[in-house]
Amino acid sequence: MRQSAIENEGSVSEEILMVGAGLSGAVAGRVLAEAGHRVTVVDARPHIAGNCHTERCAETGVLVHVYGPHIFHTDDAEVWEYVNRYERFLPYKNRVKATTGGAVYSLPINLHTINQFFGQTLRPDEARAFIEAQADASITDPQTFEEQALRFVGPALYEAFFKGYTLKQWGCHPRELPASILKRLPVRFNYEDDYFSHRFQGMPEQGYTAMVSRILDHPAITVRLNTRFSRDQAGQYAHIFYSGPLDGWYGCDIGRLGYRTLDFERFTHQGDWQGCAVMNYCEESVPFTRITEHKHFAPWEKHEGSVLYREYSRACGEQDIPYYPIRMVEEKALLRTYVERAREERGVTFMGRLGTYRYLDMDVTIREALDCARLFLKTRNAGEEMPALAVNPL
Repeated sequence: MRQSAIENEGSVSEEILMVGAGLSGAVAGRVLAEAGHRVTVVDARPHIAGNCHTERCAETGVLVHVYGPHIFHTDDAEVWEYVNRYERFLPYKNRVKATTGGAVYSLPINLHTINQFFGQTLRPDEARAFIEAQADASITDPQTFEEQALRFVGPALYEAFFKGYTLKQWGCHPRELPASILKRLPVRFNYEDDYFSHRFQGMPEQGYTAMVSRILDHPAITVRLNTRFSRDQAGQYAHIFYSGPLDGWYGCDIGRLGYRTLDFERFTHQGDWQGCAVMNYCEESVPFTRITEHKHFAPWEKHEGSVLYREYSRACGEQDIPYYPIRMVEEKALLRTYVERAREERGVTFMGRLGTYRYLDMDVTIREALDCARLFLKTRNAGEEMPALAVNPL
């Protein structure tokens, strides 16, 4: 990775600009560089890898996920092969625990959670019937998060595991959120406590920043950190791939799309503080949503010291880092207007989590970046115009 290799050569103009040095910009930039294009990657932050940035704690040696934990999981064989090309991924299973009502349980809700919570010793078929009896069968077409939970797990599990946590995470009542949010959380009638069910799961041995650094390590790629992009620069490049906020491209001139952001309260400990990587705190009375203990994300390493973060969710301000797009009715209406404007753009393609205002797992981000860059090469070779939106954010 070349750092600002041509920064002082004012007469040189790079052909392709990647706005953002996260997964989207790095992966798409590498595809285009290998195809013979010169690529400049700019990022306003002082580091690469975006929100999956990792770094070593100087005090403990623990590899820390600076912006919260990122666990890689996918069923996409090509994406799995791709990330392993640039960093060795070691086996890792995300086994989340939850504290509620003075006890610790496994998440997602599984047979052990059900038996422990209700003081039962149910077999799978018995547990399935038991939960069905708890559920509100009068709800035939759940429209909200609350209705979805009441229909499929009943009031007791909803109150214990979902209601308070959702209030903290999203800043609104579960009856104001769409049912689709909860559909991503399974209920299992066996003792499987792996949070994800994908074929390929793991963690990069030396962290995501090391992986992204290798992706960007190409003689045709120049990286400029601490560099803010301005639309005034657009004419200097043949094409721009923009992974910044979609509304930010327009200066938020008709309104700001809503996000939730996170505040992190860091603390250290000698020894093992909680015995797991992620502990959710489901009750509304506890102000934080979870505590993450980062040495457990790399179980092949041994550290006496430990680094932990308490996570607090709140509304995202203008100067905050956006994490989770809200995508409720008001935001979707505003998004539709921005999307209509974006589709008329030429010379720019919006991509990634912020550029398309969607929550994306890392594997989907990489898949879309690969596809987006390949589409650019295909349209360029055909003498056609690259669309501003290769995916539909709506």
